[in-house]
Amino acid sequence: MHTTRKDQNISPSIQQMIGKVKAGLPDHPKLVEMFENCFTNTLTTTIQRKDDGTTFVITGDIPAMWLRDSAAQVRPYLILATEDQELSDMIAGLVERQLRYILLDPYANAFNETESGNGHQSDLTDMNAWIWERKYEIDSLAYPIQLSYLLWKNTGRTDQFNATFRNAVNEIISLWQVEQHHETRSPYTFQRLDAPETDTLGREGKGTETAYTGMTWSGFRPSDDRCEYGYLIPSNMFAVVALRYVEEIALALLDEPVLAETARKLAEQIDEGIRKYGIVEHPEYGTIYAYETDGKGNHNLMDDANVPSLLSLPYLGYVTEDDEIYQNTRQFILSAQNPYFYEGSSASGIGSPHTPEGYIWHIALSMQGLTSADLNEKMNMLQLIQRTDADTGLTHEGFSANDPHEYTRPWFSWSNMLYSELVMDYCGFRIQK
Repeated sequence: MHTTRKDQNISPSIQQMIGKVKAGLPDHPKLVEMFENCFTNTLTTTIQRKDDGTTFVITGDIPAMWLRDSAAQVRPYLILATEDQELSDMIAGLVERQLRYILLDPYANAFNETESGNGHQSDLTDMNAWIWERKYEIDSLAYPIQLSYLLWKNTGRTDQFNATFRNAVNEIISLWQVEQHHETRSPYTFQRLDAPETDTLGREGKGTETAYTGMTWSGFRPSDDRCEYGYLIPSNMFAVVALRYVEEIALALLDEPVLAETARKLAEQIDEGIRKYGIVEHPEYGTIYAYETDGKGNHNLMDDANVPSLLSLPYLGYVTEDDEIYQNTRQFILSAQNPYFYEGSSASGIGSPHTPEGYIWHIALSMQGLTSADLNEKMNMLQLIQRTDADTGLTHEGFSANDPHEYTRPWFSWSNMLYSELVMDYCGFRIQK
């Protein structure tokens, strides 16, 4: 168990936020205690500042840095970074390292701290010693763009939009354009031998066959499980949001009208594909978003706890909470119609094929609260998380809907920080978007 070292020197801004949360939740001492544990645990156990000014962030119980997880792990600190230069520098250093990693290989999802050769080096794909894992996921490229943008919007800081940023964004856009034509233009294949089917792509590493839609292809989900169909709708939606950020940055800060126009056009193409191929009519819930499609008439109707998810669309900024199709989709995915919605004697919520059947994820419960306009639903989710912490004072990955003491990953920083964000959200402290 990697709990926070209480004697660790915690910055005054962190201590002040803990005090504000205590004041905002006077009748909920365990929620406050969990917030203090989770909010400080990530800072004291996973974040490493480097001599070159960059920041390396491990995911928790795995000693590698995921592009997605690392962005999500530091996101709640943006609220404090306006006043706390050290936190601002830490986040800027993470953005720089993320973008450098993307320039090393934009298809990789997780990286080593050094050129150590650790990780899944036997996978049949174009590995190198920097890469821990090379499962291509759209969101791995969208998250660093989002983090750099939110750092600007919350602190006014702009030095992250440097040559590394320009080069990495051009690389990302180029890759997303290539993967609009996965069947004919993509160089990417991935196979993992002697592994579960969810860890490898069929068709000699190309994945299930797709037709052109305007959307961009993804090999794997944010769970690191393979896509059933290659167009992962919530991740394409996140790409649209990220490209709109690029357009705004290019016009407002970089004086790069060509980059802005390229980003705008690609966002339009992907969004048109979502509208044409990613929306279905459900007999009970009406017009809803599918989770995946292949552009050939097949759809996967489900949601997964990992973000981007369909549940998270307002959080990502693709739709507002009151969007009609989102509300229909939300009702569907929070029902037994979603094959990964589980109900048990201790809890109900969304899980994932990545963990055992019947296991609910704390990330999904936090996201259910963050995407609700109802304070009562937010508090219900906070109390449910507090009841299912297995007396650890921290959150986990998945836990049994019937017995929260059966859980995966005792040290999962992303989940701890999403819970922290929900607590702050409930108390009225929100990230500027």
